[in-house]
Amino acid sequence: MNASTNAPPRRLALAAGDPNGIGPEIALKALAALPAEARAGITLYGPVAVLERTAAALGCSALLGELRIVDAGQLPAEAARPGRIDAAAGASAVASASAAIEACRRGEADAVIACPHHEIAIHRAGIAFSGYPSLVARVCTVPEDSVFLMLVGGGLRIVHATLHESVRSALGRLTPALVAAAVRAGARACAVLGVPAPSIGVFGINPHASEGGLFGAEDAAIVEPAVRMLRTEGLRVDGPAGADMLLTQRRHDLYVAMLHDQGHIPIKLLAPNAASALSIGADVLLSSVGHGSAMDIAGRGIADCTALLRTIALLSGAPQPPLTRD
Repeated sequence: MNASTNAPPRRLALAAGDPNGIGPEIALKALAALPAEARAGITLYGPVAVLERTAAALGCSALLGELRIVDAGQLPAEAARPGRIDAAAGASAVASASAAIEACRRGEADAVIACPHHEIAIHRAGIAFSGYPSLVARVCTVPEDSVFLMLVGGGLRIVHATLHESVRSALGRLTPALVAAAVRAGARACAVLGVPAPSIGVFGINPHASEGGLFGAEDAAIVEPAVRMLRTEGLRVDGPAGADMLLTQRRHDLYVAMLHDQGHIPIKLLAPNAASALSIGADVLLSSVGHGSAMDIAGRGIADCTALLRTIALLSGAPQPPLTRD
């Protein structure tokens, strides 16, 4: 994708997420808030019956006639209950996102945006799933450990070398090759987002990046070799260093976290419910939002679509709407 301001607008495939969550609501609210010319570049993927019911509840049924909608992830009527964690709803979220990813692979869209899923619902459907990066990898037929999550929000871009797994499991998977792959994927994503030669700060695994071995040998054995390798490739990489120190300095365009919470906590602190979550490393760029499916408020019409609007702006190159802090 071309990040130039002279490039044509990007075509986006928008998947509705878990149909029993707030995904359909925020999708329709966001599309209603966009100017008509921006809506024209977005195709919505999701169960039409759920979208029709949601539009009626929001008083925007007329909007459906203006949208390009692909009926994907059909949901049995008995499973369509806002707020209910249901295997059929989990399967629907995966099906609509998969259809959007496939459309992007066929050249019908330039990027995919997926509304929030619910992992328990997906697992109840018997689908192996550890977040949208794993789904992107499966649909694009690439190894799962070649697709990474990058959170963008609050002025930060943070790639995660590991994600939804126990700390013990993550430590067992971390290798110099995996860390280097996460950094490279992040650098390529930055180029798409308009930062062609990012400065990159790599977090240590242990506090203080192991403090010269006082807190363990993991950083010397895993992160330091990756950083040396990347420097020989011409990337501007610093680290490993303590995540707290690097984030305090704020000198880098991109940060690379070793573990889930290293990256999620600062983003969610600075951009609560307003971050974008990009799956990077495959031939399809997918972004979700940095919040969940909010089953507790699903169907009540009070969900905030700010994070989705910011994600649409991020991938389309449009100005970002302001953060809201409740």
